[in-house]
Amino acid sequence: MGTLSVSQNKLQKRLRRLTGEAVADFNMIEHGDKVMVCLSGGKDSYTLLDVLLHLQKVAPIQFEIVAVNMDQKQPGFPEDVLPAYLKSLGVQYHIVEKDTYSVVKELIPEGKTTCSLCSRLRRGTLYTFADEIGATKMALGHHRDDIVETFFLNMFFNGTLKAMPPKLRSDDGRNVVIRPLAYCNEKDIQAYSDLQQFPIIPCNLCGSQENLQRQVVKDMLVEWERKTPGRTESIFRSLQNVMPSQLADRNLYDFKNLKIDDNAAPRFVNLLNL
Repeated sequence: MGTLSVSQNKLQKRLRRLTGEAVADFNMIEHGDKVMVCLSGGKDSYTLLDVLLHLQKVAPIQFEIVAVNMDQKQPGFPEDVLPAYLKSLGVQYHIVEKDTYSVVKELIPEGKTTCSLCSRLRRGTLYTFADEIGATKMALGHHRDDIVETFFLNMFFNGTLKAMPPKLRSDDGRNVVIRPLAYCNEKDIQAYSDLQQFPIIPCNLCGSQENLQRQVVKDMLVEWERKTPGRTESIFRSLQNVMPSQLADRNLYDFKNLKIDDNAAPRFVNLLNL
């Protein structure tokens, strides 16, 4: 790639800056960490690897990067693309082969959404592999829009207020997942991916499914953003500014024992005593 234009340079700097801020805010990467970057072949994970490689060069700490791709044995998957790309970068990498494609196709009826099961199987395999190679952090390519979409999906369909945290410890305590692109928006990532001409590998398992609930939510947010620019960013900021006393979760706030504070200062001054 040749010299970047002014706008392209700003795009690259913005992604690097926002990633650095997220890493610092949540203490995602520490000195001596071995960061396993989960590379799917999509625009998000390519951008994640690209930005982390830059961060590795300029950060005041030292940490190791190893790229890992999971070959789920989808028909027609171009097995040579990722190894060739990673070799060209000189990045240490592993290809984990696990036929989750057959499992998903066997268990999920035709026409039903496969993403949930596919994701669980992939996550379990990657958790185990991270443990095997001694990775202290697992980096995923989820961005700000993914986080906001997940928030609404959980609220609309699961009745819970939760999203994708920028940093997460697995239930068994064996893995720490980080999302360094948490402050970056999808539009910038798409533009950067196009600029860098990453060798994108489409997902043949779920990429062609129609009427996915996530796509419905994504379309909703796009329309909101079109009508009111900045709304998605505002929603994301709300996830960082939670007020349990203003919600209704009795496990987060002690509503049961909420009473008048007898020691509170009087609201009105007794004028007769002035």
